[in-house]
Amino acid sequence: MAMNSDNYYGLDMHCSMILDQYRERVPIMNKMGEIILAQLKECLDKSGMMITAVEGRLKAEASLAGKLALKGAKYNSIDDITDIYGARVVTFYTDDVDKIAAMIEQVFDIDRENSVDKRKMHSYNSFGYNSLHYICSIPKSLYFDPETPEINTIRFEVQMRTALQHVWSSMQHDIGYKSNMEIPAEHIRTLSRLAGMLELADDEFSRIRTSINEYRYKVQNLVRDGKFDEVELNGDSFQNYLQLKPFERLTKKIAALNQAEIIEATYIPFLAVLNLMGFKTLGDIQRMKKEDSDDAYQLAMHQLGSTDIDIVASTVGLQNLCLVHLLKAGVREEGLTKIFEALNGESSYNRGRAERLVAKYMSYSNK
Repeated sequence: MAMNSDNYYGLDMHCSMILDQYRERVPIMNKMGEIILAQLKECLDKSGMMITAVEGRLKAEASLAGKLALKGAKYNSIDDITDIYGARVVTFYTDDVDKIAAMIEQVFDIDRENSVDKRKMHSYNSFGYNSLHYICSIPKSLYFDPETPEINTIRFEVQMRTALQHVWSSMQHDIGYKSNMEIPAEHIRTLSRLAGMLELADDEFSRIRTSINEYRYKVQNLVRDGKFDEVELNGDSFQNYLQLKPFERLTKKIAALNQAEIIEATYIPFLAVLNLMGFKTLGDIQRMKKEDSDDAYQLAMHQLGSTDIDIVASTVGLQNLCLVHLLKAGVREEGLTKIFEALNGESSYNRGRAERLVAKYMSYSNK
């Protein structure tokens, strides 16, 4: 049974009228919410940004009634209340908030006068509320239905904030503190320190991401220009180096010994192997490739020549380079066993494989 707003919420006639307007609009605003969320998700998916949440909500009747009871006199009609429908986009990084804002400006019409950037607030409890708030409407170019023209005139709010801001805001809401007057004095200083720490963390995450991206761009340029000695060997630089396909020629040459098929395999374990070998830069790998390719091919000849193996891994070129480099340096069973464990995991077969490899190498190299 429907409640009479005057009796149930204690509202005056003017506020009751606004609440009635809200009830009439609920179906339209639910439809509007579907359009808003679908458009936001589509645009964010295309952007490639890391988003933790895209959500929307229609303000509950009781919540609106409470708002009207406090300050209903300032509203002439339901059209003056801009946050009855609200969407929220939560991202990891502070600098992505502005990117999301720019995207929203391309999609929706923005009411600049009523939009608010709360990120410049500096009170102890402002951190969780430092969102960027846009008041928007749906342009006819995006969606239009002559049977529901209100969809293009009803304003709604889009909040953009970081995950840390969102967590802080949710925790404050859970605790139930919204202003200094509600917080015991002994807790104000602690909350202020925590807010400052989270705000610093937010800024640092963005700064670190920017620095890492700049580093990766620098590495890409150095690798592209062949300045391998200037590039530290790590996961990022190794992946960039592999894009040059530096071992493809040797792998194909080895495969041709038995007309073998080459199957794709991961190079990930080789980073640990190269570290075990003491390599520090991409230049170390490049020198090994230059100095040991002929010997790596000769090792393959003695390994495959008397077999009918017709499948080899795409990593066989690098593997043989590493093995022959170690053999030439005097590494024998114990050291090679560690290499096979790094490549294949611990197994009782690794020791036997290392022994057979040493015996094969000694038989043809006269070492």
